[in-house]
Amino acid sequence: MASNGGSHTNGGSHTNGGSHSNGCLDFNGFSGLSVTIPIGSTFTSPFEDSPRSEDESRKPLSLWPGMYHSPVTYALWEARSRIFDRLFSPNDDAPPQNQLRTRTPFHSRTTILYNFSTDYILREQYRDPWNEVRMGKLLEDLDALASTIAFKHCSDEDSLTRPLLLVTAAVDKMVLKKALSVAVDLKMGGAVIWVGRSSIEIQLEVTQPTFGKSDASEPIALTANFIFVARDSKTGKSAPVNRLSPETEREKLLYEEAEARQESRKQKNVNDRKEIENGEVNRFEALLAEGRIFCDIPALADRDTILLRDTRLENSLICQPQQRNLHCRIFGGFLMHRAFELAFSTAYAFAGMMPCFLEVDHVDFLRPVDVGDFLRFKSCVLFTEFENTDQPLINVEVVAHVTRPELRSSELSNKFYFTFTVCPVAKSQNNGLKIRKVVPATEEEARRILEHKQMVSRSPKRESKKADCYRV
Repeated sequence: MASNGGSHTNGGSHTNGGSHSNGCLDFNGFSGLSVTIPIGSTFTSPFEDSPRSEDESRKPLSLWPGMYHSPVTYALWEARSRIFDRLFSPNDDAPPQNQLRTRTPFHSRTTILYNFSTDYILREQYRDPWNEVRMGKLLEDLDALASTIAFKHCSDEDSLTRPLLLVTAAVDKMVLKKALSVAVDLKMGGAVIWVGRSSIEIQLEVTQPTFGKSDASEPIALTANFIFVARDSKTGKSAPVNRLSPETEREKLLYEEAEARQESRKQKNVNDRKEIENGEVNRFEALLAEGRIFCDIPALADRDTILLRDTRLENSLICQPQQRNLHCRIFGGFLMHRAFELAFSTAYAFAGMMPCFLEVDHVDFLRPVDVGDFLRFKSCVLFTEFENTDQPLINVEVVAHVTRPELRSSELSNKFYFTFTVCPVAKSQNNGLKIRKVVPATEEEARRILEHKQMVSRSPKRESKKADCYRV
């Protein structure tokens, strides 16, 4: 998978560039002379079969996907290159995909293999400072794989119809069950498990053998559920997708569970309002009362408590063309990558010790992000949980806003919710530093805390609470 993005040609090779002669660099024997070193792209084009540059009909470079992405993302897009031309340049007069087909989960199933044990360049691209897999890059790959699976399910393989526009709507749940080593081969695979009229749910699993064990078992290390919605590429309106026919008992069970989650999502907003209005008023007031002590009489506030606003971090960026996806908008996996790393930093600064990632509780993609947008990520510790005192839970919220200074506007584009803990080894070495309780200073902060707690309470019980913590 790293053969394209990981190899270096032309500009990556250096010959005799390290030798010194009389104080001058010696490049290819030209001692003391000014030398121009040619630099070439380290990527090959995914459009090798498209017309050459001298052909006026050649697709403009602006319609290529960005070149920022990981080896897996790049390989997935390259595998779909034979239909890129139709995807990017559909005939406006072509009819929509109105002939729906029935697919099985097997039709969309796709698997990626990371050859970490033998490909050292690939290993280096994914290694974090603790010789584990860099989670931000893995989130990027998960989104790219889910997008490919959705595309496979929805495609009618008819070049005379205009293709659907598939958009990541949400990540419903992602749970890390065990540590991911960068020294052991890793597999990522998944398939469509549920389909509505215009929405699709995809379940992904990451598996990896236990390090040092010779058996062939590959325990599940991570599970994730992505939700996509289909839009007509011309009108932008919701469009119907191919039907799904589960065959095996497991596929039927996954379909039923996804159907139940869909019904639960429909009732979520109504239920949240009713719970706050009817049963959560006392908790709402209690949260605010604790925050008011900090605001009004800080000298008497509990030293083991901290205001939500004092846990905040923020970063900003201009969205670049290299970060775009196949639809020439900013790749959702890139947004998840950046949000995760800000959340990790927030948990680190809050806890005072290295955090362990446990879950993505939920991600909402509320509006698209375009190339050139000024994007601001803001994070905070939303609340902490102490059910397990050895492994307290740190719930981090990250929100992204597209800001337009010329228009004096700022619009919410994404919400991300992550859960971290701390490993016992790090906790034992922190000289008694405690994880603090977080309290709100405003009604809006209190409402956000309660809404997220309600969402977490409705989710299946966290398996990752019992997972071995692996940071040392």
